[in-house]
Amino acid sequence: MPILALYRLATIALTPLARPLLAIRARQGKEDPARLNERLGFASLPRPAGRLVWLHGASLGESLSLLPLIDRFIQRGVEVLVTSGTVTSARLLAARLPAGAFHQFLPLDAPRFVERFLDHWRPDLALFAESELWPNIVASIHKRRAPLVLVNARISTASAERWRRAPGVGASLFGKIDLCLAQDPENAARFLGLGAPRARVAGNLKFDVPPPPIEAAQLAGFKGAIGARPVFAAVSTHPGEEAFILDAHQEMARQMPALLTVIAPRHPERGAEIAGLARSRGLNAVQRSAGAQPQRDAQIYVADTVGELGLIFRSAEVVFMGRSLAPGGGHNPIEAAKLGCAILHGPSVEDFADVYAELNAAKGAARVSDAPGLARAALYLLSQPARTRKMGRAGAEAVERLGGASQEIMTAIEPYLAQLAAARQ
Repeated sequence: MPILALYRLATIALTPLARPLLAIRARQGKEDPARLNERLGFASLPRPAGRLVWLHGASLGESLSLLPLIDRFIQRGVEVLVTSGTVTSARLLAARLPAGAFHQFLPLDAPRFVERFLDHWRPDLALFAESELWPNIVASIHKRRAPLVLVNARISTASAERWRRAPGVGASLFGKIDLCLAQDPENAARFLGLGAPRARVAGNLKFDVPPPPIEAAQLAGFKGAIGARPVFAAVSTHPGEEAFILDAHQEMARQMPALLTVIAPRHPERGAEIAGLARSRGLNAVQRSAGAQPQRDAQIYVADTVGELGLIFRSAEVVFMGRSLAPGGGHNPIEAAKLGCAILHGPSVEDFADVYAELNAAKGAARVSDAPGLARAALYLLSQPARTRKMGRAGAEAVERLGGASQEIMTAIEPYLAQLAAARQ
């Protein structure tokens, strides 16, 4: 029996376990307890009348990359359904989605849940970000003759090689994609090799995402609490990296006693753990989730809340991007660059290699190898304000030059939109 048929049978057999599994995940903070039914395909909102485009991003980064497209669809008078699979992405999208767009959680990939979801929403066009492809969902979209377009598409060499080991499976799945709009020629070639019927390069949507917004009064209050202190921020950090950050802080503080170091972990629920680690070293650490402000006596400020990186990037002169000192692949530095931060990163940035290569070449970012190197680089930049501002401008200009993917994508899917408009008339 073909592998995809076995997968379908397995998901049908496991369907009764969905509710208990979701309940466990909700207790772990991985699901929204009030919206578990959405994961079973039950809609919590009515379907709007008229044309509906469905955009899906797996988690936070992929979801935010869709914002430029969402704005363009709304300007065209099209209603937009946005789905994602994580609690963090749902919270952030709730704050950043414009009028005319709304969020639902993606249903689990079991036929009963998928059919229930599609019966209600009846999307006219589906756009999925990067390489988020669930076999039952893809098959159901294809069966209903709704075009499926992969946008900002990318797939690693290792992932592509795994798909090639099962050529029938890959061809069956990727062959159902109507159009693949890849980030670069290499990714376009990989999708074609896996069976996608059409692929072209449209660029990286993440360069078009606007900087995260922040209220002026909130920013003024935050900066007022900091005062004239130098600020170093480490954002999207992962377990193991905070020890490096604290080592660097203690090294820098010997020469810069007023230094404030802000740590914004990728997973905010780790805030208490990080604050405890800092206190075990004799450092005064406070948590934003507890309502604390970065007052003069705070040495480590743990920004353990969701959706406030815009506040951090606008307040810090120098920013270290996490998941890069320890093996991990790095995190997206584009928002920090757009807001003029001087960016430091470790050697492990393969998930965003092209972005960091552009920033490094423009001298808008610099690589460090360890905690002493991070301390030296950050201390140098904090003591050289003119050099730091120049580095920040270089990074902002580099990401501005690389924008334009949202317009390329809209141009590529114009035939689909025209067909939908004609069908509605």
